[in-house]
Amino acid sequence: MEKSKVLIIGGTGYLGKRLVKASLAEGHETYVLQRQDMGVDIEKLVEAVRLVDVVICAISGVHIRSHQILLQLKLVDAINEAGNVKRFLPSEFGTDPAKMENAMEPGRVTFDDKMVVRKAIEDAGIPFTYVSANCFAGYFLGGLCQPGSILPSMDHVVLLGDGNQKAIYVDEDDIAMYTIKTIDDPRTLNKTLYLRPPQNILSQREVVEVWEKLIGKQLRKSSISKEEFLANMKTQNYAEQVGLTHYYHVCYEGCLANFEIGEEGEEASQLYPEINYTSVHEYMKRYL
Repeated sequence: MEKSKVLIIGGTGYLGKRLVKASLAEGHETYVLQRQDMGVDIEKLVEAVRLVDVVICAISGVHIRSHQILLQLKLVDAINEAGNVKRFLPSEFGTDPAKMENAMEPGRVTFDDKMVVRKAIEDAGIPFTYVSANCFAGYFLGGLCQPGSILPSMDHVVLLGDGNQKAIYVDEDDIAMYTIKTIDDPRTLNKTLYLRPPQNILSQREVVEVWEKLIGKQLRKSSISKEEFLANMKTQNYAEQVGLTHYYHVCYEGCLANFEIGEEGEEASQLYPEINYTSVHEYMKRYL
């Protein structure tokens, strides 16, 4: 079967550059538009879209960087006008927004905006796949799941609550490869692809234990209750509060792993067992 031609929006960004690399590695003719190109005349977007079969959008939905989710509505219009796209993968790549209808303010804005984009896609009848990649390893593992930390301590860790809620951590290169694998797969058409590598479904305590085994010592542990966490969160600026709300739902409520995948979804590591994904243990070795 001939490989699809792929357009990646935001192809020079944090995840986008990895998507470009994975797309090329899998033999797809690959085109790139930077995020700022989304502001051009819609006819220019339509011209770009008509060059390809698949469109993947990787613009940021993170408020501490730039929150651009609703820019995709213009892209939806361009795809609809072009009429040739076999599949659109919008910028999701995190928590499934369809599971977050009860999310707290202000963090729920991310999920609400993604659902607005989903509705536009589905109302237009555009074929889609939504990718729920859960926690980017680079955002969570280096700091042992502590907000604001990027390198693992050799001495002390603060547990969020009891530290026992399960989350799911995925190497960013693996996110990209699973995403590219799905674009020509009929099994994921008009479905959500959940990335749940079984070795990487761990609690914060289990992540800490992985690190302790690697360094050969026990860390001192303290904890912060959910009440303390929320009180501290309210002292931060808006963008920080959005991100911390997401941490709250992941680390205090276990929102990533507390549901079964239904008929509307597929699980990536089961569909693509040929991908030798990076385990949390292997990922953490880079910090030694």
